Amino acid sequence: MRSITIVIIAILAAIIGMPGYINQANAQLIPFRVGEAAPANTFLAIWVAQDAGFYEAQGLKLEIVHMVGGRESGPELKSGRVRLIHVGMSSVIRANLAGGDLRNIGSLSNLIRTTMFAAPHIKTNAELKGGVFGISSEGSESDSATSLVLQRLGMTRQDVIVKEIGTDRLTPLRNGTIAASVLGEPQRTQAISMGLRIVSDLFAERIPWLYSGLTVDRGYINSNRDTLVRFLKATIEGNHLALKDEQRAKQVLARELKLTDQKIIDQGYANFKAETPLHAEIDVKGAENVLAAVAPPGASRNLSDYIDTSLIDGLRAEGFLSATERRFGTK
Repeated sequence: MRSITIVIIAILAAIIGMPGYINQANAQLIPFRVGEAAPANTFLAIWVAQDAGFYEAQGLKLEIVHMVGGRESGPELKSGRVRLIHVGMSSVIRANLAGGDLRNIGSLSNLIRTTMFAAPHIKTNAELKGGVFGISSEGSESDSATSLVLQRLGMTRQDVIVKEIGTDRLTPLRNGTIAASVLGEPQRTQAISMGLRIVSDLFAERIPWLYSGLTVDRGYINSNRDTLVRFLKATIEGNHLALKDEQRAKQVLARELKLTDQKIIDQGYANFKAETPLHAEIDVKGAENVLAAVAPPGASRNLSDYIDTSLIDGLRAEGFLSATERRFGTK
């Protein structure tokens, strides 16, 4: 079925000159492995692009590798096990401090999209002191968001136990094995539907933040720039298609996140539609906020040590972004 899709896309490209597509029906595809650090609606552009055959049309054979949080970013990218990981800038800062050389080349979310909830037995914020706060992994965006919430509560990390528990934090939260955790979609909506108490709604604060970055090793940018440009083109097209074809996007979202509750699916898609950066562009203000909040003393304060906007700048200069808008008709 996928091969038929590729041929159809290639024929359409040849007939109507669709920008961004090249005839790859008879070409050898380039293997490209992407790390999915957390299953969430921020990954929808990639899922839809894969479902539509956009990566094949760009000459890539995409494989999604399931990972846990951003802790593995540096070693996994350096070793070449994956070529790109879907993690925020907090993970990049941590990895580079440990000797890595990572860069965010794009973003699928430019603000914090999490809310902290308390377990059912925690009735007041005062009861959180000394409790276990679950995060996906050290240095992840859930880790950074936890620190921000503690500040708002007048606490420090010394007042609680911050514990790595992986990407499914709703189950231990509901069961009371942890006291609190930050959750993004779809777990955020699921927690609300269960009546779990909100401790702090960072999403409602609309904090600019490089939250879901497209992260690579800088060496790979230098040696495989064209491959990354192909990936970005397909992902941006996936974003546009997800915004244009709501029914298809919801079907993909439900399948990938194993959702059956239509209300959860609808809310997850609505959140994606409202917040996804149309062209996967990095909001510099969001990157600056991460740097100010996360980077320890002695770390570089130069944004170019953490982000590289040149690839998407190049797509804008060549007219790909405006052409994609015209083709899909999304705003």
